[in-house]
Amino acid sequence: MNIALFLQMAAEACPERIALTHDDRHFSYLDIYQAAQRAAAIFSASDVQTVALLDVSSPAVPIALMGAAMAGKPYVPLNYRLSESQLTPLVSRIAPTYLIHGVEQPQTAFNEGTAQTTTDFLNRVLSGDINEMPWTEDASAVAVQLFTSGTTGTPKAAILRHEHLVSYILGSVEFMGALEDEGTLVTVPPYHIAGISAVMSNIYACRRIIQLPDFAADRWLSLCEREAVTSAFVVPTMLSRIIEHLSERGQDAAHLPLRSIAYGGGKMPVPVIQKALQHFPKVDFTNAYGLTETSSTITLLTPDDHRAAMEAADPLVTARLGSVGKPLPTVDIEIRDEEGQLLEQGQAGEIYVRGPQVSGEYEGRSVLDAEGWFPTRDAGFLDDGGYLFLSGRADDVIVRGGENISPGEIEDLLHERIEVSDVAVVSMPSEEWGEAVALAMVLAPGHSLTEEDVKAHIRTHLRSSRVPEAVHFCSELPYTETGKLLRREVKTWFLGNADA
Repeated sequence: MNIALFLQMAAEACPERIALTHDDRHFSYLDIYQAAQRAAAIFSASDVQTVALLDVSSPAVPIALMGAAMAGKPYVPLNYRLSESQLTPLVSRIAPTYLIHGVEQPQTAFNEGTAQTTTDFLNRVLSGDINEMPWTEDASAVAVQLFTSGTTGTPKAAILRHEHLVSYILGSVEFMGALEDEGTLVTVPPYHIAGISAVMSNIYACRRIIQLPDFAADRWLSLCEREAVTSAFVVPTMLSRIIEHLSERGQDAAHLPLRSIAYGGGKMPVPVIQKALQHFPKVDFTNAYGLTETSSTITLLTPDDHRAAMEAADPLVTARLGSVGKPLPTVDIEIRDEEGQLLEQGQAGEIYVRGPQVSGEYEGRSVLDAEGWFPTRDAGFLDDGGYLFLSGRADDVIVRGGENISPGEIEDLLHERIEVSDVAVVSMPSEEWGEAVALAMVLAPGHSLTEEDVKAHIRTHLRSSRVPEAVHFCSELPYTETGKLLRREVKTWFLGNADA
């Protein structure tokens, strides 16, 4: 099955229903489908191997994605925040390509291929004749190639085939499951797996997509009201800013038409989601955890789980507000130690995942084991109810004198303090211990803490090895646009603090 079938089914079932709203302009499902057909003809006639998009969200995103699928070309969205020197080697890896780019994007050097601005591309595909063309039905063909942000070295190219993406959508979305008045606000960038899955899942559900290319809390809230948005996906940093905006004005969001908010892309501090539940009393919240290599979501903390955690007297149930929920029915999860041995419930280790939506493939190689298990490099544990808790990346573990320390346990403790707005725990070099704990903190407005206050609080509640050797107060922590904390950047702040 080809992912373009999702759009064809929607266009045939509800051709006049609005599929997309962008800058107050509306496009029906038939509009988008016909534009994708025109795009497919253009891509097929071009001497290219891939279709790339280097721009913010626009109608070109679903059109290029589905048009590329119809033409049998891998779709490669690129990070528009990268510099020309960073983009040039990525483009060379997918050349010859048909590049759709914003007017403000760097004029990246090309070995071969075609480049066209987003505006010119849309003008070309939103009108004109339709050339019917057969699609490839090869489920094993590459549908999407996504370059990972890369914690070190050269970005990896994650490969997602039609069979992986189709398995995810069919296993998690009901066809035409959305009512005609439903609209979802999409703020995640198109180069992220959440942006890809937002297009496919909402098209299959026949739900209207409202695009907000550049997030700002006030614009997000006003767009929710103006476009009668009923659902949205946000990353934790976005939700924090929305709550801060409401708190500063003494408001809640009860007047908005929102019915549901999904969040993911990074670890959600428990105090933030608790405040969100108070500010959005009529909204169902869902925590969605997934990876690029798993075609998006693999676990869900449902609205019922959120309510149960908020109302429970049992501390084990209350703690689940800090989890990412249970695996989807088609997904298996195991926790393994450094030797790959299976760990029991409650024991922390590396998260392994298996299922038909799991690709586990990079350009030129697969990292799945013989039984189809993918090592996520995320660390966590399962409780006795099967809820998955994340404790960061496996590579983020601090090894102090042979003792493994999870940054998450220290961060979670400090997030409980009202003086703390944000916190990041990283390793710093130490001659005595090999690695030591370092801590960067953003204070909440109107509050203060000293370095000794922080150390004393940690010393009182955790083992002495968790007490940081250095504390750095800052105005904000570095995050990617999709809410991932850039720990490698935080680490650079402490390189000069190593033991003499």
